[in-house]
Amino acid sequence: MPTPLVVGFDLDMTLLDTRPGIKIAWDQFSALTGVPVDSDLAVSRLGPPLVAEMANWVAAERVDEYVARYRSLYPAYAIEPAELLPGARESLAAVRQAQGQTVVVTAKNTANARLHLDHLDLPVDVVVGDLWGAGKGTALVAHGASVYVGDHVHDVAGAHAAGALAVAVTTGPCSAAELRSAGADVVMDSLTAFPAWFDEHVLLTRLEALRTRLEELGSVVVAFSAGADSAFLLAAAVRALGRDKVAAVTAVSDSLPAAEREAAERFCATLGVRHLTAETQEMQRSGYRANGGDRCYFCKAELVEVLTGLANELELAAVATGTNADDARAGFRPGITAAAERAAVTPLLDAGLTKAQVREASRRWGLPTWDKPAAACLSSRIAYGIEVTPSRLSRVERAESAVRSRLAEHGLRVGNLRVRDLGDVARVELDPELVHWLETHRQQAEEVVAAVVASGFDGATVDSRGFRSGAMNELLADPARYR
Repeated sequence: MPTPLVVGFDLDMTLLDTRPGIKIAWDQFSALTGVPVDSDLAVSRLGPPLVAEMANWVAAERVDEYVARYRSLYPAYAIEPAELLPGARESLAAVRQAQGQTVVVTAKNTANARLHLDHLDLPVDVVVGDLWGAGKGTALVAHGASVYVGDHVHDVAGAHAAGALAVAVTTGPCSAAELRSAGADVVMDSLTAFPAWFDEHVLLTRLEALRTRLEELGSVVVAFSAGADSAFLLAAAVRALGRDKVAAVTAVSDSLPAAEREAAERFCATLGVRHLTAETQEMQRSGYRANGGDRCYFCKAELVEVLTGLANELELAAVATGTNADDARAGFRPGITAAAERAAVTPLLDAGLTKAQVREASRRWGLPTWDKPAAACLSSRIAYGIEVTPSRLSRVERAESAVRSRLAEHGLRVGNLRVRDLGDVARVELDPELVHWLETHRQQAEEVVAAVVASGFDGATVDSRGFRSGAMNELLADPARYR
């Protein structure tokens, strides 16, 4: 599994503008204690711990006493007026979208920091308070943060103490020049720039991790289906290792559509990499034919065992699959288990690359597969519990080809398409825009249904819910939905 992605954020003047509430809290403190505090001056230099600011107004021996008084006032006066700074919510969302975690490390005491976050409903995983300057590095290290975002030169020091990338925003008391002079790696006017920067940073970091992982392997056989993931992995392997240390192997069986084999050959030719085919005999495995919820286990076991033997013959170090980080989080994936048990490697997953990142990197590299729809094997179309046979696979392939042809006659490009074999009848899943088109063109919809029936089914329907990856898993939980 990839190293967890953790990003740290400062609170005051990084995520929140707490100045209005802090000013009120200082004014109330002065009114109750008689201590004269210039609240405007105090809020102008937010950043250092409260004890440092309090020392400007009271005798040293009474600092702790008055800090406690101020903090007792804080929840009633300072929480409600605080406002999110522009881009704060979106920045936290960007980290979460990348499957990362967020930790707020602040000089403010933990309890009051948490009150701010809860009041504004900010989804933060961890809050650590009462830390300042380089001392923030201890919390950042403890939680594995690789990036720390703050508004103060002392936040830069905290990032550096943790060996983290220092990202600074100029929404606090420090200028861009001061932040750069302190050693900030990145300086932004505000957090509005953070999501785009972060997406790019994560992608480039993960691409570098992929290159490093492939170089560690030394040579690979790529299990190549011609889908977006395996195509990108193959291209990355060629870049990292050179053509002589890479071979693409496409498994040939009844479950592979003929069009995918042809696409695989064309793609490998563009890379100038060896493309081999290997016959797999998953149909000889009773668990595969039985088509239970664990069918993919037996298919992947056959694939990896065959490719491992071929890798040994070619004197290549490992068999690599195109499993990505999203796949590993998708829940029930017996095929991933089977591959791992047989020592197949997963460089995309190891680097933390998601499906979206694979597509974006593929687009940048000019790979024709960057926007290719997912194309799971034909056996995935057959409802669990119905035996997988060559004839069933063949009629599914015929039906999908027929649907594409009928829609192409009307100038429609088909993206995602599944003809689900439910036994005697079929269910056609298409992208929502095509479902809507068919709902408004009844004659053409009847032509599509007729084409599926002519392929060998007794009946067929177009699913009004449209294409859904893994739709057959729905039927595992609710068998009545077969009907």
